[in-house]
Amino acid sequence: MAGKRDKPEEIVLKLRQVEVLQGQGSSVADAVRQIGVTQQTYYRWRKEYGGMSRDQLKRLKQLETENQRLRRAVSDLTLDKMVLAEAARG
Repeated sequence: MAGKRDKPEEIVLKLRQVEVLQGQGSSVADAVRQIGVTQQTYYRWRKEYGGMSRDQLKRLKQLETENQRLRRAVSDLTLDKMVLAEAARG
């Protein structure tokens, strides 16, 4: 059963909500339950997005997009090189 996917901005806000709730004395389990995710999801999000600001999140998205574009360019060039090497052999 697949649930909805939260956007990174929403994830950062939910992580901050958990921090506030913990600061008010709630346990991790109660705080996570209040934001509507499982503890496993919370810890995964905290590992990936913990401590990020919105500016850092935007920069991360930009870098991921650029990395994807560069990977495509490298794979295209590698394919071209392989085709040329095969044609040169005969």
